[in-house]
Amino acid sequence: MLLPDRARVPFVSVENMARLVHSIGLPLALEELAACIEADFLRWDEFDKTPRLASHSVDGVIELMPISDRRHYAFKYVNGHPVNQRRGLQTVVAFGVLSDVASGYPLLMAEMTLLTALRTAAMSAVATRALARKDARVLALIGNGAQAEFQAIALQTICGIERVRLYDIDPAATRKAAGNLRAAGLSVTECRTAHDAIEGADIVTTCTADKKYATILSDNMIGAGIHVNAIGGDCPGKTELHRDILLRSDVFVEFPEQTRIEGEIQQMPEDFPVTELWRVLSGRRPGRVSDQQITLFDGVGFAIEDFSALRYVYDRMQGTDFFDRLDLLADPDDPRDLYGMWRRFGTG
Repeated sequence: MLLPDRARVPFVSVENMARLVHSIGLPLALEELAACIEADFLRWDEFDKTPRLASHSVDGVIELMPISDRRHYAFKYVNGHPVNQRRGLQTVVAFGVLSDVASGYPLLMAEMTLLTALRTAAMSAVATRALARKDARVLALIGNGAQAEFQAIALQTICGIERVRLYDIDPAATRKAAGNLRAAGLSVTECRTAHDAIEGADIVTTCTADKKYATILSDNMIGAGIHVNAIGGDCPGKTELHRDILLRSDVFVEFPEQTRIEGEIQQMPEDFPVTELWRVLSGRRPGRVSDQQITLFDGVGFAIEDFSALRYVYDRMQGTDFFDRLDLLADPDDPRDLYGMWRRFGTG
């Protein structure tokens, strides 16, 4: 159903997104968002899917991520510019739209810089809950930038993580994340190297942004039984893991057609075996089958997750004042008389 005054599109600003999440509570919002994502993954076949459309430059990438389930259509505009950190700008900024397929009218426009951090954290938690050992309690978080705290709190809330070991090439980022996570009730250890951070960890999440092939994790750092979330800002030519880790792991992905272009598996042959996560969630394929198995979620972020996030915000904002209305769509009294509507604005 369209909201009343459908020509004035509801818009959730950064301030209102923050207010909405505060009103729900961050842990509950992450739980609900994870449930929404998982529910949409369980109806995978209902979606028209395509890899995201990317425009690459020397400095970064700008992408459009479209998706539809034939009732709703959504897209996200998002960038990834690691160079922005040196400019005092965010590495990632985003906004998105949720529309009604029957009319083509937008139902919602929303900031998605904060929302992307939330949905990425929720997605990591969905994958971790399905793939990590049930007794996993220690997280190593490599890369302590803008998404770090959301990742840790999602795994705390949804997967029962109790301790976090932090490492970033920038010690100030680690200090920032450590302070925030201690305030959230987690036991935090600040580490001087990635190798130190992984010592004793059950789950390793890499969340780095450099736009290059990198070996954040070398093969000897990942032992039996570990679950890895490789979620750093993915694009062609950007990886975080040594390829030998992939050879020793069972690898799980969102949408293979996109992950083979942008994910860790871009290092591997086209026939390198992977399992789509939706098949694990639906019980069609096994996930973790032993405590000694290394599981790896090669998460690049897929449009269904943004669809879920926008749908969640649309539902959750109903009955609140956490949105404004944008005069975004022309609304002539006679749909055929757009010219007449234009003329009226010149008669005042």
